[in-house]
Amino acid sequence: MSDSQHELVELANARMPFGKHQGKYLIHLPEFYLVWYKNKGFPAGKLGRQLELVLELKVNGLENLIYPLIRK
Repeated sequence: MSDSQHELVELANARMPFGKHQGKYLIHLPEFYLVWYKNKGFPAGKLGRQLELVLELKVNGLENLIYPLIRK
């Protein structure tokens, strides 16, 4: 598996570690919440990069590419 494929699988299975949406998959976060974070400033580090990527996927209608990668 390539690095980019590994990153997508990791993103698909990442969960929000805190706050109102704690425990939800990042891909399931509401778009308005991600936009709020964008305006406030994404957290530093890996979580911030993942939230930013999830927002880009949602804005461009590509979140359906992530759903099959979720491990249940």
